Amino acid sequence: MRTINLLLFPVLCCGMQAMPIENPPVVATFSIVAYDPETNDLGVAVQSRFLAVGAVVPWAKAGVGAIATQASANTSYGPNGLKLLESGLSVQETLDKLVQADDDRAHRQVGIIDANGNAAAYTGTKTNAWAGHHIGKNYTAQGNILAGEKVVLAMGEAFEKTDGPLAEKLLAALEAGQAAGGDTRGQQSAALLVVRKNGGFGGFNDRYIDLRVDDHTKPIEELKRIYQLYERTFLH
Repeated sequence: MRTINLLLFPVLCCGMQAMPIENPPVVATFSIVAYDPETNDLGVAVQSRFLAVGAVVPWAKAGVGAIATQASANTSYGPNGLKLLESGLSVQETLDKLVQADDDRAHRQVGIIDANGNAAAYTGTKTNAWAGHHIGKNYTAQGNILAGEKVVLAMGEAFEKTDGPLAEKLLAALEAGQAAGGDTRGQQSAALLVVRKNGGFGGFNDRYIDLRVDDHTKPIEELKRIYQLYERTFLH
């Protein structure tokens, strides 16, 4: 007869929390958060040499704002930042509160936009080079472990020059960032999140577009393919 170690049962039954990882992997990536003044849509697009980046970086709430949290990502920046924006704080006030309360702020990177298109971004002094951000009208682009500043500048230029819905502008920004060198470690995953009030399936939530490519050799191309399929299936 097999012997069962009963000492394991309190852990399994009570849902004991796992011990935190001392050195979590760096979410080296490039992302863009943006606002569409014509539709009031808010969104985030991101690509990284990191598995399932869409589960970590993008956060957004219709009528409130959008946030990308990356580098040594602090995922509490997402929900906490949205709550601060919803309480009436400006994007800069929200950013300041998030960063000031974080002892590891030097390792963080974050971009924020509100429901009026105001943007703010932060790149910690200990994020891995090249790391930085670029703020433009209705967007901010940011990244770390990139081929250089040209990546975020190319993203901004593509966003500004692309016509069409917010999702297509965000995808164009990702493509331009990759063409400019992207994440120097390569590619693995990508995600696209666009929120709109009652824009989700059946009108029950605000997830107008929520697409992810978790592991792929060409994740941006695959994300674009899935978006085009989604657009033909659900957005017409």
